[in-house]
Amino acid sequence: MPKSFHKTIQVTADDLDDLNHVNNVRYVQWIQDIAKEHWQEKAPIELLEQCIWVVKSHYIEYKKAAFLNDSIEIKTYIKESKGALSVRVVEMHDKESKQLLLKSKTEWVLLDTKSNRPIRVSEAIIAIFK
Repeated sequence: MPKSFHKTIQVTADDLDDLNHVNNVRYVQWIQDIAKEHWQEKAPIELLEQCIWVVKSHYIEYKKAAFLNDSIEIKTYIKESKGALSVRVVEMHDKESKQLLLKSKTEWVLLDTKSNRPIRVSEAIIAIFK
């Protein structure tokens, strides 16, 4: 199993939709946020300057709603990388009950920051997340 990256967030009123549970758009934001935080924490500065990730696709399976003041544990890891593509999994669990709230799979494409063209995910980048 690859190394995972974790964080906990607290649901606020700004996260809620008209049904008073976490808005789907907020979940997508959290999926993107943890991916970016993981990359920025683990990658050396030279890679941060040379490379940027963009989303190709999201697949999200919603399992259970979260509500105001819930604590959510978010975990992410890289499932696989091939060519310029990297598949990242994000899971969100209710911190108290440990129930799965959401599981997502996102395909990210690695771009060169100067040309904005796709580049191969190097062995050096793969090693960061093993």
